[in-house]
Amino acid sequence: MPTPFYASSFDFIYQRIQRFLPNPHVVALAGVLFFGFFLIYFLADLLMPVFASIVIAYLLNGLIAKAEKRHISRSVAVYVVFSFFLGCLGFCIFLLMPMVFSQTVQLVHRIPEILNRVQLEIMRLPEMYPQLMSDIDSNKIIFSVQNEFLDFGQQIISGSASSFVSLVSATIYLFLVPLMVFFFLKDKTLLLDWFLVFTPKDRHLSTKVWREVDTQIANYVRGKFVEVFILWSVSYITFSSLDLNYAMLLAVLMGISVMIPYVGATLVTFPVLGVAYAQWGVSHDAFIYVVIAYSIIQALDGVVLVPLLFSEAVNLHPVAIIIAILFFGGLWGFWGVFFAIPLATVVKSVLNAWPTSTIAPPSN
Repeated sequence: MPTPFYASSFDFIYQRIQRFLPNPHVVALAGVLFFGFFLIYFLADLLMPVFASIVIAYLLNGLIAKAEKRHISRSVAVYVVFSFFLGCLGFCIFLLMPMVFSQTVQLVHRIPEILNRVQLEIMRLPEMYPQLMSDIDSNKIIFSVQNEFLDFGQQIISGSASSFVSLVSATIYLFLVPLMVFFFLKDKTLLLDWFLVFTPKDRHLSTKVWREVDTQIANYVRGKFVEVFILWSVSYITFSSLDLNYAMLLAVLMGISVMIPYVGATLVTFPVLGVAYAQWGVSHDAFIYVVIAYSIIQALDGVVLVPLLFSEAVNLHPVAIIIAILFFGGLWGFWGVFFAIPLATVVKSVLNAWPTSTIAPPSN
């Protein structure tokens, strides 16, 4: 049994060590964040089907939770929601993708025709505006446009060279991902309990951060998918009613564009107006109708749909969103861009929950 001297000495040393050691909850949170970043950054290519399955299961779990609130057993809700997911997946694979692929091929075949029309319009500019542009300037523009289209065509050819390998991988993923989604939904509690065994014991701060961002991330991602569906369907109905060529392809681009805040709406403007211009020309009434309809859709999306779907989302400054898009997009490509706002939300929540000081104040 230690003497009072040794006991007091041990307490003194322990208190001094505690002043310099970080909070164990902070260490646990930092460890979880570091492990998650390491896993995603270095093993993203290998574990991409697993990550995709976790995200899909996370989204579908919201529907299951709502069903459970209405006193429906989880097993029944899992089978119903999973069947709905398989139906949506089948629609995308067997109906949507073939139509989009067919219209993409048609558009690629018409690129030389569109290019010739653009060249004719550029050659007319020196006659219409001689004080602003000369023949040399118009030739430079034509040459630049030709190079851009040639580069685009080379990218398509080089991408098609590896299409067989991509097709085999996609076929495997189409079997593995739904299977993993089903088990993630069915055995959610079992898998979470198993995962928590490998997490630090002092995870109070980690739990606090997760609870803070869970609702916001769920609302954002689910709301984003609803926004994609609404914008795609409204755009397809509008473009089809106006007899715009490649209506399904352009509608899909409209839906995908909302995944990239600020930038997506600007990028999708060029194909929509470009196809309308190639089909009718600037002076045709149909072109004006497409411009007006496109402007109305974008305005309703920004003024009505976004505030309605993301009223509970965290308020991030546009500069923070742009930085998040650049940073996470550079790390993880398309999915980094898509999850830029949720990941920025996680960073903000961690900074808010992080203790201002991890050193204990000296005792009197």
